[in-house]
Amino acid sequence: MKYWVVSLIVFFGTSVHAQKFGKNIPSFEHRKWHFGSMFGTTSTSYNVVFKKNMTDFDSIHHIQLQSRPGMSIQIPIISYNPVSTFHVRFIPSISFHETNFVYQYVENGKYRTRTHRTEPVNLNAPLLFKLSSKRINNFAAFALAGFCYSYNVSSQADVNQNVSDPVIKLKRSDYNYQVGGGFDFYLPYFKFGFEIKTSRGINNLLIQDDTFFSAPLESLKSRVWWFSITFEG
Repeated sequence: MKYWVVSLIVFFGTSVHAQKFGKNIPSFEHRKWHFGSMFGTTSTSYNVVFKKNMTDFDSIHHIQLQSRPGMSIQIPIISYNPVSTFHVRFIPSISFHETNFVYQYVENGKYRTRTHRTEPVNLNAPLLFKLSSKRINNFAAFALAGFCYSYNVSSQADVNQNVSDPVIKLKRSDYNYQVGGGFDFYLPYFKFGFEIKTSRGINNLLIQDDTFFSAPLESLKSRVWWFSITFEG
């Protein structure tokens, strides 16, 4: 919520400044290299495929995924700009994610609920291509797309399962594609940006070991929404 408030304040301030003083940092978009930082929040879930006989496992009736908020820190932004409206961007980051798996099942004739939480901590290496509109005074819009490799440093892939308290094991490596867009605002001394993008996993992250939580699942692929603000100089 704080990021939305900051974005509105900066947008208003930029508009007022543009009306009074004209174009800020006029040569910025013609520089070959830009550097900066990015901070944001995430909303994480999975594209899940259930087994056709899911309800045969431990009398499971229903499985629900609940997205939880996370955060990301992306330092530095490295942007190569062959032309003023096209940018090749490498933005390494660390991100923290959280998703609840809620299992409803029948035990002794009664409906019961059991919840398991996945909390991957990812090191991300995205390569993105950003296409910007031509600058209108101190404003520009953009679209972006690219690919990312993520490594889960908190993966429990190698832990020994506890039968009474199992975990959903996820693979360490995730490959995903990203698409999104946003707006750039040129301030007197730096460029401020607001960006929304989504990433979709390509590979199946699930390690199937036939526990209570994993047995009904066929595959899990990452699905993340990113809401970020950028500062570039």
